[in-house]
Amino acid sequence: MMFLARSTLLHQSHTPLSSVKIVGNQTDSLPCNYICSSSSDSGYVDDNAWIHNPSDYHSFQLQTPHVSSISQSSYSSSNSVITTVDGLVDSPNSNFKVPDWSGESQSILHFRKGVEEASRFLPSSNDLFLNIEANKFLSQEPKVKTSEVDIKVETQDEGEHSPSGSRGKKNLHREDGDVEEGRSSKQLAVYTESILRSDMFDKVLLCMPGEGQPDLTALREAFKSASIKNEQNGHAKGSSGVKGRGKKQSGKKEVVDLRTLLISCAQAVAADDRRSANELLKQIRLHSSPFGDGNRRLAHCFADGLEARLAGTGSQIYKGLVSKRTSAADLLKAYRLYLAACPFRKVFNFVSNKTIRYAAGNSMRLHVIDFGILYGFQWPTFIHRLSCRPGGPPKLRMTGIEFPQPGFRPAERVEETGRRLAAYAKEFKVPFEYNAIAKKWETIQLEELKLDPDEVVVVNCLYRAKNLLDETVAVDSPRNIVLDLVRKINPDIFIHGIINGAYNAPFYVTRFREALFHFSAMFDMLETIVPREELERLVIEKEIFGREALNVIACEGWERVERPETYKQWQVRCLRAGFVQLSFDREIVKQATVKVRHSYHKDFLIDEDSRWLLQGWKGRIIYTLSAWKPANKA
Repeated sequence: MMFLARSTLLHQSHTPLSSVKIVGNQTDSLPCNYICSSSSDSGYVDDNAWIHNPSDYHSFQLQTPHVSSISQSSYSSSNSVITTVDGLVDSPNSNFKVPDWSGESQSILHFRKGVEEASRFLPSSNDLFLNIEANKFLSQEPKVKTSEVDIKVETQDEGEHSPSGSRGKKNLHREDGDVEEGRSSKQLAVYTESILRSDMFDKVLLCMPGEGQPDLTALREAFKSASIKNEQNGHAKGSSGVKGRGKKQSGKKEVVDLRTLLISCAQAVAADDRRSANELLKQIRLHSSPFGDGNRRLAHCFADGLEARLAGTGSQIYKGLVSKRTSAADLLKAYRLYLAACPFRKVFNFVSNKTIRYAAGNSMRLHVIDFGILYGFQWPTFIHRLSCRPGGPPKLRMTGIEFPQPGFRPAERVEETGRRLAAYAKEFKVPFEYNAIAKKWETIQLEELKLDPDEVVVVNCLYRAKNLLDETVAVDSPRNIVLDLVRKINPDIFIHGIINGAYNAPFYVTRFREALFHFSAMFDMLETIVPREELERLVIEKEIFGREALNVIACEGWERVERPETYKQWQVRCLRAGFVQLSFDREIVKQATVKVRHSYHKDFLIDEDSRWLLQGWKGRIIYTLSAWKPANKA
């Protein structure tokens, strides 16, 4: 028995990664190298700003056999954990009890403990899966009827991510049917927290008068009231404080130029002057905070990137942020705040959707190919507007293209997006077909898009082309390859939206300075409009801006996926690829301009230049939108 206990414990400490599966929000706490890596996910938002401790993996692996001692109440919570060792489920309702070993000697205690733990891995009866039925949530997957909707999925090298890859030889005592049954149960559990529709989704994504619009308007007015109140309180405190402290206290007030400190630190990092860089980082840390004003939050974010670059851990940290699974419902709350605070996404979604509907005309078959569909937040309103079209809606076919996610299910998010859009299409009675493609964009073949000459074809790519590598990394630039693919698709219209950034320079200090200017505008915009205590503001600053800044500052080569270019650079690329630029309809541009100037802060700008529609903050251009056609269709 001693030999059995020791051998079992040895087997336990060397449990392979493929034999342990975590379901629920606990996955978020794992470091990136615990989850199988694949192609770099761009995200969004995915794709995300929490720094994982590399020691978490070792502590988790050793503690895995004790997870079964979690109480039933904690098991039923949203952070529930199910462990499977070699394919066998360790039930949370197990009757195993830890005996009382008080009074025993230390050696006997270890021996008895080893025996008890070893006995847990011995198949004692046929009720190994007894409690699977008891845990109803495993069999209650939220399902969407797809009898009227055709949803297809294409992934790259999906076999590499299959959890069965390393288990076939280990489950010697189980038949093939049991293996498949166990695997399907775990896949069902992945979607237990998937929310395809809710009142919040409808309010935010269906921005119709009477539903979503009043909600965003009320939130915008609440921001204005809170901003005015904070300014009044700050002024009152400042005036009374000067009187109370006197001249001596006011003379000691220290003024720190955080931007100058950050640029000086970046110069020290570029010169590999670690001593100076660390000293500057200490000064920056003293005056930065993730909960302070906009400048302090920006400094904290950039200091994290500089520190990661100094330590050489930028790529590992970024992979951990990308691997963090954030649900669409959680991101939707931050997206709601973003729509209320600034017009960037809302206005460009309005312009692009209306332009696509004009291009479709009265055609009864429409195919939208969306490069970088992510959560598909752009399309519910579009589907609703199609349903209201005189003469009835066309048959809508959508191809959602995304980068593969790290982990066992590279197409999980893009598939969920398809189910959500299918639910909206069913409600609005729009014939709908969805095809999901999760692979590197430059590897997509024309045949995979299943083009039909009788369809009106529209290609849409908003703000995600920045994640494609350029000529500094690959001789055959993925950016040019994707543009060539779009030209071969020969669409009736190509909607191309970009983030106007110049922080793709090969020289580190230049890139750092341009990134600092860009993100300064974004942090200043949130500081001016959104109260500091808003939790969704922290999500935007950490999980979106923070992740992007970290990648720009701390990663190099193919690991640096945040590579935005200016709209003039993209204009040259598109012209070289064989496209002709189109002008937006004047009435659409007029409506968009009215929305920005009447509903949002006075410092937002909207303008046109060389047929590009521009949006920005305090004179700095941040987002741009354009429309194109292949030269042979012009």
